Amino acid sequence: MNAIEIKNLSKKYTGFLLKDISFTLPSGYIMGLVGENGAGKTTIIKLILDMIKRDNGTITVLGKDNKDHFELTKQDIGVVLDEIGISGFLKANQIDKIMKNIFTNWYSDVFYNYLKKLSVPTDKKFKEFSKGMKMKMGIAIALSHQPKLLILDEATSGLDPVVRDEFTDILSDFTRDENHSVLISSHIVSDLEKVCDYITFIHSGELILCEEKDRLYEKYCIVQCSESDLYKIDSSAIISKKISPYGAEAVAEKSKLPSDLKTMPVDIERLFISMTRR
Repeated sequence: MNAIEIKNLSKKYTGFLLKDISFTLPSGYIMGLVGENGAGKTTIIKLILDMIKRDNGTITVLGKDNKDHFELTKQDIGVVLDEIGISGFLKANQIDKIMKNIFTNWYSDVFYNYLKKLSVPTDKKFKEFSKGMKMKMGIAIALSHQPKLLILDEATSGLDPVVRDEFTDILSDFTRDENHSVLISSHIVSDLEKVCDYITFIHSGELILCEEKDRLYEKYCIVQCSESDLYKIDSSAIISKKISPYGAEAVAEKSKLPSDLKTMPVDIERLFISMTRR
């Protein structure tokens, strides 16, 4: 069973169109949803969670259409959005009591272990937390009711580099169970590159690509050569290029390059920027 299946998903707002988005997240894997601010990442997540209504297309979550019996499915989903919807007057013990009444599989010991691991204070009110601390509380809540699917919208926003690195370890541990999956959106591409199995590029409401991360490394590369040699390459192979007095550099498709041309690996952020500027 796939964790998420989206086919021909569309949503129109004034001045914005999410157009014919299709992708699949297999169970047991982590997918990174990459796009600039305003690209449509949050819209896709809200549509998956049935927070807003789609205009066209289908969305299947954990084997069920998200319009059919989705309230039951939500018990199996852990969610962290950019804004954590918790009353500012609550402390950890009060949050724990509330979550026990919301989730049938809530585990207090797991919750407090995550608070300790993420250095979240238990004696402060939520409104006294920094943005990063609020995000860590949201992550602890999302992981403490045995979800099968984690959906995280800019969950690394506001976290310092050390905590972001720790968080990627938590996600890796979570998906060791082949029934666990993660969809995480971020504009911090380096975070996603560390942990994701699949990468989905969204730009201005359109799907640029959805591919296994390792396949992207196999398919694309960086070429450094002279300007004259660059123009000898099939133009369809070039995704983006930069020319300076010192030579030329291009992001390109390996399969369309001469076999004797030297290449270097391309990182996901560079590839995304190149494709959006194409």
